Amino acid sequence: MHFFLAPATALSLLGASLVKASVTVYLCGDSTMALGGAGDGDTDGWGQYLAQYITRPVVNDGSSGILVSASTALNILLFSHRRPQLPLLYSPGAGSQTCSTVYDGVAETVLTYPAYQINAANLMIAKGAHVILSSPTPDNPWETGVFVEGAESRFTTYSRTSAASLGQLFINHELYTYQFFQTAGLATVTSYYPNDHTHTSPAGANVVAQAFVRGLVCTGSTLAGYVNHLGLAITGTCN
Repeated sequence: MHFFLAPATALSLLGASLVKASVTVYLCGDSTMALGGAGDGDTDGWGQYLAQYITRPVVNDGSSGILVSASTALNILLFSHRRPQLPLLYSPGAGSQTCSTVYDGVAETVLTYPAYQINAANLMIAKGAHVILSSPTPDNPWETGVFVEGAESRFTTYSRTSAASLGQLFINHELYTYQFFQTAGLATVTSYYPNDHTHTSPAGANVVAQAFVRGLVCTGSTLAGYVNHLGLAITGTCN
């Protein structure tokens, strides 16, 4: 059985057959998920910390620098990414709009953020995967010295809408991370961001992974049935 997270998985379609299937969780994302985080020796991505809370194998294919494409050989793929930062990495808009650019001497047509999500998800679904779409993780909400939960980013909205159009599961990782960081408080969360307001320390990455697990459990999805006792012990309000 296959899952694709961009980020989130609709597992309700699996039924009893999922129990018999060999399930592996593949993660796809940027430096906030990737091993080593920003590559500065102080930060780490949350992807590798997910494995301690799930009974099935987890493969972290997060990569620093840019969004990365999904692997083609999957059982469960969690495709998680933050805000695109590079110019013309995506076209403005939320539909079929396009931009034209030249990269390395080759003319390219650039699609919108949701279009890339949906196209990638459909590639995985065609290979038998189910998809989990999750929202981007937030920057440090305590950066100003007071807790500020920002308005829902358009990329979170895009991910939710893409998941709905695909009939797949959406997890608001952004919202659950806000919840956990608000509870942790200023001093603790400040320690989670040693070098900038985006990349977490290993301790912070672990909390971000816990926030995802809590969101997963709160969805009641079939994948939540693979959360172990450590993951089930994570508390928090279901949003």
